[in-house]
Amino acid sequence: MAKSVQDIMSMIRENGIKMVDFKMVDIHGQYRHVTIPAQNFSEEVMKSGIGFDASNYGYAVVEKSDMVFIPDPDTAVIDPFCDIPTLSMTGDAMIIASPENKPLSQYPRNIIKAAVAHMQASGVADTMKILPEFEFYLFDNVGWEVSPNYIGAHVDAEQSYWNSDSQGHGVIVPKQKAYHIAKPFDRAYEARSEMCLHMLDAGIEINYHHPEVAASGQFEIEPQLGEVVHMADATMMIKYIIHNTALKHGKSATFMPKPIYGEAGSGMHVHMLLFKDGVPVFSDDNGYAHLSETAHYFMGGILAHISSLCALTNPSTNSFKRLVPGFEAPVTVGYATSNRSAVIRIPAYAKSPDKRRFELRNPDATCNPYFCYAAILMAGLDGIKNKIDPHANGWGPYDVNLYHLSDEEKAKLHHLPTSLPEALDALEADHDYLTEGGVFPIELINNFIKTKREECRAMAAIPHPAEFEKYYNL
Repeated sequence: MAKSVQDIMSMIRENGIKMVDFKMVDIHGQYRHVTIPAQNFSEEVMKSGIGFDASNYGYAVVEKSDMVFIPDPDTAVIDPFCDIPTLSMTGDAMIIASPENKPLSQYPRNIIKAAVAHMQASGVADTMKILPEFEFYLFDNVGWEVSPNYIGAHVDAEQSYWNSDSQGHGVIVPKQKAYHIAKPFDRAYEARSEMCLHMLDAGIEINYHHPEVAASGQFEIEPQLGEVVHMADATMMIKYIIHNTALKHGKSATFMPKPIYGEAGSGMHVHMLLFKDGVPVFSDDNGYAHLSETAHYFMGGILAHISSLCALTNPSTNSFKRLVPGFEAPVTVGYATSNRSAVIRIPAYAKSPDKRRFELRNPDATCNPYFCYAAILMAGLDGIKNKIDPHANGWGPYDVNLYHLSDEEKAKLHHLPTSLPEALDALEADHDYLTEGGVFPIELINNFIKTKREECRAMAAIPHPAEFEKYYNL
């Protein structure tokens, strides 16, 4: 049931709330926030909002940069990480206009809502549900420095194999052998359980949590399927909870896709399915893997635009250090059942019609989730509109391990971009499916590309420690 202003007032009174915190999202998908005393909260605040400068959030707005943030009462939760009782809300950014404010088209939450409205207007479906899987590392120690006379980084996880000669208790996890490993090797169990309890308190249903493959502190938390706008909000809150709970337990959490050389990277696989009037759109008992023609066209749209999608689903230079063979990360443009080497995997365990779906395996959690999920939806809708058949385009189904093909066979396949600049080139050339219906403003796409190219240039100019090993004595 939707919350009203009166419901928020009741929450404030009943829980002794002293502060009300408004969480906003910048272009990179990171929280910013503004806090007011609870005694200043009123119906007028909910209606008129809180002013902020959108240019400081990375948005190159055409209008004046002064905007207002309008909180969404349905997102209200008590923040468990504040010593002073604090109620937290996210919401929408609006342009100050007369006679009434209008949505800032570049604001991430407005974009995912626009994508859903575009889907509903198409008649294909009225609801998209997604399930993002959150892989992350927990380190006991981390540090880095980039200066003229020193470039380096170090991480440590007590249970890691590299501590076998220094940890007196002998509880050490061998390299790449941590998947589902139990106590005493699983030293972050209590921290993850606490994370999940906080998520449940925030209205985010959880399937499970467990250790992942990498021995050096890699884990996964998987929520349940949820409506796409709710899950975009939940993605931000899940990351917030993981970071803050880790700090409480004396650890540091990172969603960096490849923080450890030689161990598995962290992705954010996104499961998806559509419904219309409560009926699953992707289910067909007679289709390949029990998926409908519409589902295949949706996959076809994603695969057709996958190179440009990567700029939004994998928007860091580090993202492409994960997307390499040998670590269950996808490198091939294709689809298959129960095959982790293809970029789209159809889980064989999803047997009931309302659970039949597929997952996109390339995204990672350095993305802005609102941009990521909206772009995936827009690509899929383009596939349905243009009846893009993935099989007819040679993208599968690949029911073999694509890593084990011969070089000759691999040469026949299409591959994901191997760098962020390559993905940005693709986005620059292929973005009409995103601007369809005015969902992604072209100004935002151009500014995003410009911002990320500057980031790439800056990273490329920094000498890498491995270059000393390779070139120092030549």
